[in-house]
Amino acid sequence: MLTFSRLGKTLIAGLAATVFAGSAMAADMTLKLGHLANEDNIWHKAAVKFGDELKTLTNGRIVVEVYPNESLGKEMDLINGMQLGTADMTISGESLQNWAPMAALLAVPYAYKSMAHMDEVAGGEIGDKIKAQIIEKAKVRPIAYFARGPRNLTSNRPIKSPDDLKGLKMRVPNVPLFVDVWKALGASPTPMAFSEVFTSLQNGTIGAQENPLALIKSANFNEVQKFVNKTEHVRSWIYLVISEMKWQKLSDADKKNVMEAAKRAQAYERELFLADEKKLVAELEGKGMTFVDVDGAAFAAKAKTAVLANVKPEIKPIVESLFGK
Repeated sequence: MLTFSRLGKTLIAGLAATVFAGSAMAADMTLKLGHLANEDNIWHKAAVKFGDELKTLTNGRIVVEVYPNESLGKEMDLINGMQLGTADMTISGESLQNWAPMAALLAVPYAYKSMAHMDEVAGGEIGDKIKAQIIEKAKVRPIAYFARGPRNLTSNRPIKSPDDLKGLKMRVPNVPLFVDVWKALGASPTPMAFSEVFTSLQNGTIGAQENPLALIKSANFNEVQKFVNKTEHVRSWIYLVISEMKWQKLSDADKKNVMEAAKRAQAYERELFLADEKKLVAELEGKGMTFVDVDGAAFAAKAKTAVLANVKPEIKPIVESLFGK
């Protein structure tokens, strides 16, 4: 029977201790980042980029594990977990208004006239107030923001001004703000589940719908709609957030590392986003859709009253100021 000498056992024990010590040194902290998008989505790619940058900046002491496809939990469950200290990070947007009313500003129809205007708000004084309230009320800390594709109206006739909407029956999400805005613009909005939209367009129950270009393409609406009218009626952003409990456990140096990694991830996401939007336009045109320029100022002016009637009093003055710009 083979036996080990005392020296052999000591060497093996020492080797094992060295291996485990090396693993501990390699990662002092692991952050679990769960989100709802799939692996091809640019938010996922930006989340992975954040992890890569943070690992480099901390010499491997902080590792980020990214879980796409809600594999770590649904958005609201993750936020609740972050508040309790059982989850670390996620990507979230206006859902945060369940705790912080100012988070509704992330997606207000016609509040942002361009991406530059949106960036000015998100990265400026108003954005700072939104983030401060989210930290205070939701107990999660926004560390970066990602752009979302603006929502556009598809139809089988060109829509250039609100007057062209008369008699147009269109699908909208079951959101009172959206319903009221499209009514004010002159359309006949019909709340409907997204899964029913293609068939309803196909059989003529509705004549139009509105969504970002990525969803217009993935849902194959080009097969039942001829025009993409560039209403860009909702521009919005979404935050990469970290649990405030986890944030407070970081050293000052690592807080700086997290913010630097987030800054790099945000820049990377924007680069991917702009390229993706161009690609989507080309792909939809290639599938036979025609893009139509619209009178954005006329749409915004007609929608303003409905928007202001639907926002909470706490953010109404800010929304009024945004419309005034």
